[in-house]
Amino acid sequence: MLNPINQNATAQVSMPAGRARVLLGLLILGLIGLLMRAAYLQGMQNDFLQQEGEARFSRIVEMSADRGMITDRNGEILAISSPVASVYADPQTIAITPAQLNALSEILAIDKTEIERRINRQQSRFVYLKRQVVPEIAEQILELGIPGIAFETEFKRYYPEGEGAAHVVGFTDINDQGQEGVERGWNAVLAGEMGSRRVIKDNKGRIIEDVENIRAPKPGQDVVLSLDRRIQHVAHRELKKAVTMHKAKAGSMVVLDAQTGEVLALTNFPVYNPNSRSSISGERIRNRVLIDAFEPGSTLKPFPVAVAIETGHVNPNTQLQTSPGTFKVGRSVIRDVRDKGVLSVSEIIQVSSNVGMVKIALSLPSQTLWEIYNNVGFGMPVGTGYPGEANGLLRPYNRWRTIEQATMSFGHGISVSLMQLARAYTIFTTGGELKPVTLEKQEFPVMGQRVISSKTALAVSQMLEMATQTGGTAPLARVNGYRVAGKTGTAHKLVDGKYAKNRYISSFVGYAPVSKPRLIIAVMLDEPSAGKYFGGEVAAPVFSQVMAGALRILNVPHDATANNLVWFPVASMEEHGG
Repeated sequence: MLNPINQNATAQVSMPAGRARVLLGLLILGLIGLLMRAAYLQGMQNDFLQQEGEARFSRIVEMSADRGMITDRNGEILAISSPVASVYADPQTIAITPAQLNALSEILAIDKTEIERRINRQQSRFVYLKRQVVPEIAEQILELGIPGIAFETEFKRYYPEGEGAAHVVGFTDINDQGQEGVERGWNAVLAGEMGSRRVIKDNKGRIIEDVENIRAPKPGQDVVLSLDRRIQHVAHRELKKAVTMHKAKAGSMVVLDAQTGEVLALTNFPVYNPNSRSSISGERIRNRVLIDAFEPGSTLKPFPVAVAIETGHVNPNTQLQTSPGTFKVGRSVIRDVRDKGVLSVSEIIQVSSNVGMVKIALSLPSQTLWEIYNNVGFGMPVGTGYPGEANGLLRPYNRWRTIEQATMSFGHGISVSLMQLARAYTIFTTGGELKPVTLEKQEFPVMGQRVISSKTALAVSQMLEMATQTGGTAPLARVNGYRVAGKTGTAHKLVDGKYAKNRYISSFVGYAPVSKPRLIIAVMLDEPSAGKYFGGEVAAPVFSQVMAGALRILNVPHDATANNLVWFPVASMEEHGG
């Protein structure tokens, strides 16, 4: 009898021994392969793996370079950079609640819809929310604890003198790049070079590790200007008062060292405050001293006289008839303010006779007159390095008509900048040498270019001193205790190619002390409209106030005799012409 089948028996299935050994071998080989790959990656490809890992969180961050300071000749700071915080966000990691958004909007004074627009740029990892905020605002934002918002250090330019030195120093933009003035002209020197470093950021955009410095920032160099902050302050104050008092459209002034050509002060009005960007506009930023050209009027009269003496055509005592106060050139008539009769060459400068000047100019070859104007720098930039210097207008002498040669002798038909005009007067303060003009402090004597002889320079200087004495056009230019020389200018303003009625450019250029000239000051008021417009009435008093203050600041010894200490009265308005 057959045994019944056991229902609870478990079927045993066995794998052939050969197959088992193959599977085990494959598992062992796989494990060995993994170990070898791990060893290879850890040993041979370690740098590659680190780079791949860091690439997810590693960033290159630019490092700002400290911008160089701008100082005056005595080390007083005119421009300096201070560190500030700029707020930025990472749109891919930012997490902000409605309450935080409202608070952030209020702190930054930015509409919350604008903030939302910026932080919703999902393709970007960096957007500015606001740049160059004060530390108090940065601290308030930090207290909100918003992931994905961080700060970077930038530098903001600060100008301690404000509007006082604005037209020389200029200003930078929000990226600390020069836009006007010395900030622009010397930007390559001041800016330095940016640096960079590699950092590791977490998933909220915060820097958690400095990896390495790639390139150290190179700080900018300081620039030492020739300006004297004290004289600059006096010049700006007095010019502003004069423009306001005479209701002028604008005004300009420059103060030069009479021996070195260094610019000790330069100012214009209207002006702007470089610390307040809202005050910066096209007209206000114009440095009229350097970039505006105008017809200078009678301030040019010393130059034809100088070349006429130099070439032997006249001497200081040569007598010329100016009656009846008019002189016809072709179909045009040259006029004086009144009949001045017979005048010596010295008196022609003293009383500013147009008729006398025209007679002197027309006695000269046109090339000779052109050469004196060219040799003192008219028609070309003065070369300070300031952006946008004016050339002015000096046409070739072979194109002059007779009337043009006549009018150029008293400053019409030629245009110059106030800086060109002030520089030209260095030939009378240095014994005949034209000095280069500079905005940077000079440590060594500056060589000039001889234009006229010292004898001629002295003769013209004596005439210019007569112009500030009784009977001259500029007694209001005098400075108590000092001998002063100078020349007034009153020119009809050229508007759209025509001379405008009752619109004038009033100017004065002079220097002191005459015995040993220390300073040259040139003043120009554009369209004075309060009733007075002669250069002797409008510009000369400004010269006097600034010269008195500057000489006192520099401790220049008096050179006047007892007679020079008397303030002579003015005979009439006409005697302030020029």
